[in-house]
Amino acid sequence: MVTEPASAPLPPVLRPENPPRRSLAELVERFGLEVRGDVDGVFARGITLATADLRAGEVFVGIHGARRHGAEFAQTAADQGAVAILTDGAGAERAAVSGLPVLIAEDPRAALGDISAWLYGTDHDMPQLFAVTGTNGKTSTSHVLEGILHQLGVASGLSSTAERHIAGQSIVSRLTTPESSEMHALLALMRERKVEAVAVEVSAQALSRHRVDGIVFDVAGFTNLTHDHLDDYGDLETYLEAKLALFRPDRARRGVVCVDTPSGWEVVRRSEVPLVTVGAPQLATDPDAAADADWIVHIVDEDQRGTTFTVRAPDGAEVTTTIPVIGAHMAANAGLAIAMLVEGGYPFDRIAAALVRDGRVDAVLPGRTELVSGASGPAVYVDFSHTPDAFEKTLAAVRKVTPGRVIMMFGASGNRDTLKRPVMGRVAAEGADIVIVTDHHPRYEEPAPIRAALLEGARSAASDAEILEVAAPEEAIRTAVRMVGDGDAILWAGPGHQDYREIDGVRTPFSARSLARAALQDAGWPVP
Repeated sequence: MVTEPASAPLPPVLRPENPPRRSLAELVERFGLEVRGDVDGVFARGITLATADLRAGEVFVGIHGARRHGAEFAQTAADQGAVAILTDGAGAERAAVSGLPVLIAEDPRAALGDISAWLYGTDHDMPQLFAVTGTNGKTSTSHVLEGILHQLGVASGLSSTAERHIAGQSIVSRLTTPESSEMHALLALMRERKVEAVAVEVSAQALSRHRVDGIVFDVAGFTNLTHDHLDDYGDLETYLEAKLALFRPDRARRGVVCVDTPSGWEVVRRSEVPLVTVGAPQLATDPDAAADADWIVHIVDEDQRGTTFTVRAPDGAEVTTTIPVIGAHMAANAGLAIAMLVEGGYPFDRIAAALVRDGRVDAVLPGRTELVSGASGPAVYVDFSHTPDAFEKTLAAVRKVTPGRVIMMFGASGNRDTLKRPVMGRVAAEGADIVIVTDHHPRYEEPAPIRAALLEGARSAASDAEILEVAAPEEAIRTAVRMVGDGDAILWAGPGHQDYREIDGVRTPFSARSLARAALQDAGWPVP
């Protein structure tokens, strides 16, 4: 795996401080690997796909990448102290020049999860594991799970799109779900630090690309399925099929499914593990069907401080609390998290008591309708929304708490699902008074055609929204702030928690939060 050049440093890969010492000869025998070279008396203390993360004493895995074969870096791995190379038949000759033992698997990526679990000892005696999948709401639900666990006094861990947490330590994430070698190393470190329960955000790609292989989750949760990642899956049916893999006995023991959308009911119908359902009739496509769910979420109130809601358990017990972020959909995510915790064995009355004691769900949701403006002046929200459904829900949430006009500013990622771009533009124009299309992560695409697709969708909407194009996001946010006053709101969708922009493979330092606050300050408005 080739690490992209980056001017913004990548977050570190976390490892256990005292990993097991495993025999390569035993590894070869256990996993039926072909071996070239002598493995007798050789021991490994970890495994990685990237030379940039390699530590002495580990196995380096060389697989086919998007542009090069990872086995080309075998000599670099040897120079850094690798003890062996794991690769496929195509990479074996390239790896041989390193002089290290070469372990050959037909599909190294498919074998990597189970191998990592054995090397790190994460195939037994693990913390309680909660998984959340779906298109939108995975990150929010994962952070709520961890937040409530902390309120219960449980030593907790988290792996989300935004951050990794280990018993209080926090680092920025690289991928929504890390590669399986990194995931097992992370779980081993969490166990080493006495973490009792872990919330893990699991993407469809994580399931399709073996990133959570070797893990059986105690409880799996499903939020929804909407238009996204069709560049990978082709259609929504194939995309859902990838998500359904989480609800099989080799992946999870129990499930909790939000049934506010038809996709939720499809997961219920096809799940191969026992599960319960959660519904928010006020939000559901079919309110009557959602009202038959085992758990019911009722939205009580929404304002700029958060969303108040009631959760009713299957036995009729209830608790009313607040999640400190706007949006009825956030309350639905919190309801899903509460039901998952109960399925995991935490009594509902204990959870309810903690929420009442603290007066809210004590969770920080980085970059999720995050208010970055001051006590007066226009409200400015930075958000990670990047799908049409997320745009619709987040815009509706902002509109509900905004007395004045709403500006939506957004771009789209390059080298990702192109079909959703016009739909994103149309949804933005239907929900906002002013739309500003700007650049986001162009990656290896030219940014102008990305903007053009978004603008085409915005102009197709049956709407009176004013539509602007401002390519540079730094100028776009200044333009937005100049157009608003007290009581208005700006929703900057896309960057959320991220601290970089990716352009031609290079991660350039970038903070939407800082730019928004600077623009407000320049315009004379107070900032936090």
